[in-house]
Amino acid sequence: MENTKEVAFYIFCKPLLHFFISQIERSSRVERKRRDSFGMFDGYDSCSEDTSSSSSSDESEEEVAPLPSSLPIIKNNGQIYTYPDGKSGMATCEMCGMVGVRDAFYSKTKRFCSVSCSRSYSSNSKKASILARLQVAGKPPTKKAKVLQKQPLVAKLAAYAQYQATLQNQAKTKAAAVPVEGFSWGSYINSNSFTAAPVTCFKHAPMGTCWGDIAEGVRVEVPNTDCSLPTKVFWIAGIVKLAGYNALLRYEGFENDSSLDFWCNICGSDIHPVGWCATSGKPLVPPQTVQHKYTNWKAFLVKRLTGAKTLPPDFSQKVSESMQYPFKTSMRVEVVDKTHLCRTRVAVVESVIGGRLRLVYEESEDKTDDFWCHMYSPLIHHIGWSRSIGHRFKRSDIAKKQDGHFDAPPHLFMKVKEVDAAGEWFKEGMKLEAIDPLNLSAICVATVRKVLADGYLMIGIDGSEAADGSDWFCYHATSPSIFPVGFCEINMIELTPPRGYAKLPFKWFDYLRETDSIAAPVKLFNKEVPNHGFHVGMKLEAVDLMEPRLVCVATVTRIIHRLLRIHFDGWEDEYDQWVDCESPDLYPVGWCQLTGYQLQPPAPQSSRDSQSSSSKQKKKAKSQQYKGQKKMTSLQLKEELLDGEEYSFLQGTSDQESNGSASYYIKQEP
Repeated sequence: MENTKEVAFYIFCKPLLHFFISQIERSSRVERKRRDSFGMFDGYDSCSEDTSSSSSSDESEEEVAPLPSSLPIIKNNGQIYTYPDGKSGMATCEMCGMVGVRDAFYSKTKRFCSVSCSRSYSSNSKKASILARLQVAGKPPTKKAKVLQKQPLVAKLAAYAQYQATLQNQAKTKAAAVPVEGFSWGSYINSNSFTAAPVTCFKHAPMGTCWGDIAEGVRVEVPNTDCSLPTKVFWIAGIVKLAGYNALLRYEGFENDSSLDFWCNICGSDIHPVGWCATSGKPLVPPQTVQHKYTNWKAFLVKRLTGAKTLPPDFSQKVSESMQYPFKTSMRVEVVDKTHLCRTRVAVVESVIGGRLRLVYEESEDKTDDFWCHMYSPLIHHIGWSRSIGHRFKRSDIAKKQDGHFDAPPHLFMKVKEVDAAGEWFKEGMKLEAIDPLNLSAICVATVRKVLADGYLMIGIDGSEAADGSDWFCYHATSPSIFPVGFCEINMIELTPPRGYAKLPFKWFDYLRETDSIAAPVKLFNKEVPNHGFHVGMKLEAVDLMEPRLVCVATVTRIIHRLLRIHFDGWEDEYDQWVDCESPDLYPVGWCQLTGYQLQPPAPQSSRDSQSSSSKQKKKAKSQQYKGQKKMTSLQLKEELLDGEEYSFLQGTSDQESNGSASYYIKQEP
């Protein structure tokens, strides 16, 4: 029955829409004059623009009782037309044969549904007129033609049926596109009242440096999904909540009603600043749920939008520009050898997704030996970098470059801070604390094994080094992943002692004396703490650096100045990772959706209990060598260290959420 009413309403609307089109096609000057600043679709605005309109601005805000739902309704220039069930008041166009409301037909005799049909009939060119109307798509659409272009009845009915089928298919496709686990950032955040890290925390991510004042309350123009028209229409919505790139939106007119609130990516192609519809000729149609609330929606919008903020006019252009990446496929780079961290190899860029590079090692014939990293990762360098600083390098068996491959220009790579190694500098054998790249949840006792050029150091983890140094790894002197002796103690972080070290609890003073070593001077380390904006509990998307092809739902659980403890939702704490606040492996909520990268949802309890293989097994295999030692709390470590007389500490604050430097390094007494 509902379908019958829709078809009847569709047929009856035809002549009236023809009338609309003929009126608007009179002249482009009149059309520009009559188009209101919000691009409001006049068919849903009962306020006439003629001076004869008698409704005041105050009266226009009053609620009106809706007309009976049994009668199809359309409004034009203050007049309300209803369509009776019988044939009284109906007319048939002598040109196209369309049946419609007589009062809406053209001319005094009401013989034609539009001026176009009248002229075509007069010139006796019925066939040419129909062909011309069928080709109207080649012209810029008029304001009324946005809803229904002039086509034969059969074509329109077919188009409407196809539109309904498309909506159903889109709904099915949308459901199929959701991961098997059914994860949705919007539902995840709403159901748990989570907070997401703002986009401004991620300078390397799209829009990270030009996000501006986008916040709650900003108005945008979005597709109106609460509408039965057979064409795409828009309405204005306000941001209720912001979570990374994702925004919870509410249509204007709903006030405190959240029944139709919806999440979307604010950088998506269907999100526009207020005014876009007016300049683009798109119709603004209020949602049918609240359509009855106001008689003058134009006045309502003027009142609501006065003083409100919207997106910059060039927002979509900025999004597009920020997603242009300089690295291209077939570029050659030097990247760390994932099987031997002490050396680099040549790899070729196979694909680029959101700034992340899939690198295939040059000797891989089947292209399965790959490595994922961001283009700003400290693990990739230009060709010739290893030789220039004295780093180990595995020569390729390939005698010459393959056709189409070319070296990536050096200026594309992230620049490191220049250092002065002429004076007091790192020396071989100096002790420090470092994040273990094979067990990123641990900060370990480490040693400088080799000093390279340009400020680079080869570091080894005490107690687990190979005799040939094949497990050394390279950090720059300014790296946020190395720390002076005592960093963990002063910040209440558990320090992993050397494997096999029996004298527990571990004391730095005793260890330095036993190994006849010295601690690297505190002043050589990077002490800068940027204004990062992260807080404990914030949600984000983070790379699992033990399986760098995976980007997972994650949470910031600790903040030590610029150091973040990243927890992967749904997994045990042993898989947490220490990451710098400026790491290119952290992304805002919605980054995967924006770039097309696959997001790994939180692991359900059943998966955590049953999964004993795959990537998590690999992690355990890499880190189990560190698990056999007796655990001691950071508080115990602090008490033991404070018993020594040769060292004293500048007490800092643990889990710093304030941005800025603080005294958190050990102070060596002379």
